[in-house]
Amino acid sequence: MLPDKKLHASGEDYLEAVLVLQKKKGMVRSVDVARYMEVSKPSVCHAVATLKAGGFLTMDEDFFLRLTDIGREVAEQTYEKHCFFTRLLVEAGVEPKTAEQEACCMEHVISENSFRHLKQSMDKKK
Repeated sequence: MLPDKKLHASGEDYLEAVLVLQKKKGMVRSVDVARYMEVSKPSVCHAVATLKAGGFLTMDEDFFLRLTDIGREVAEQTYEKHCFFTRLLVEAGVEPKTAEQEACCMEHVISENSFRHLKQSMDKKK
C-alpha cells in the first residue's frame, strides 16, 4: 500500500536508481547514485534526506542506502513502467537513447490503473 504522500518524479527517479544499483552492485552509497544519475552529490544528499523523512529510504552507519518496503514498492513500480515504455518505444522504431529518455517522462505521468490496463492490453497482443 503506497503512502498518501505523492512523491515527485525526481523522488521516484532516485528510488529507481537505488533499486537498479542494488541489483547491479548489492550495496549502494550516495556517490554511486550521483554517478549513475549524473547529478551532484549535494543533490543526492538533499533527495536522500527527503526520502528518509518520507520513510522511503534508510542509511546505515556505513552510509549504505537501503530501500524500505514502501520505497522498494515505489521503485519497482517505477522501474517496471520505465522498462515497459522503453521496450514499447524501441519496438515501435524509436532510437534507444530517445526511448530511454522519453520512457523516464512517461513512467511518472501515467496512473497505476491506466498502466495496468495498457500492459494487459499489450500482453494480450503478443
